Amino acid sequence: MDTGLLTPRLDEGLPRFLDELSRNNNKNWFDAHRDRYQQVYVAPALALIAAMAEPLAALDPPLTANPKVNGSLRRINRDVRFSRDKRPYSAMLHLIFYTGERANHGPGVHVVVGPGRFGIGAGHWAFEPAQLEAYRAAVTTRAGARGLLAALDKAGTIGCRPDAPQLARLPRGYDATEPVATMLRRKGVVVRSKDQPIPDALFGAKAPAFLLARIKALMPLIAWLEANVFG
Repeated sequence: MDTGLLTPRLDEGLPRFLDELSRNNNKNWFDAHRDRYQQVYVAPALALIAAMAEPLAALDPPLTANPKVNGSLRRINRDVRFSRDKRPYSAMLHLIFYTGERANHGPGVHVVVGPGRFGIGAGHWAFEPAQLEAYRAAVTTRAGARGLLAALDKAGTIGCRPDAPQLARLPRGYDATEPVATMLRRKGVVVRSKDQPIPDALFGAKAPAFLLARIKALMPLIAWLEANVFG
């Protein structure tokens, strides 16, 4: 199917497909609905991603929108090898727009649509050791801490809030008061919205503009991470 011929918006049949998949999460059901999966899940999502590519590339830093499965459209198949949850499929649509050449190797923006719910977020979940050291060095400077706080405040304007810090205490060798103390207890920085109703705008002609406006509110965090952790 040539996704270039499709209007860049999600299909109105997507929520029902995801709801039914959540209640029939098995290979037999999925195989029987594989054509439907392509029509309401894959093809519209790839068309939307393709429409986002140019405006996201113009941002600072640029974000990659790769219209491929396992590019900016994450695979629906779950890796169950090391999970107690053996359901084979993820009952949600997951889009990722990312810095650099590979997803999840730097900060990115995530968009998810599940049965009756929508979420958006940004950041990077877990820093590598050298990245964590750079992050801690940045937030212990006045300019670095202020910049991160401003980025978090901007993300908050679209309902995206930081996850709880991963550490219960300050890392060894650090002594700081709030808000830097909370920053230092993080091993990654992620902001995300709580589950929201799926916006009607995702199914209309202005879906790319709707997403772009929200992504722009997350770009100060992406830019801060790029400059201070991944640069």
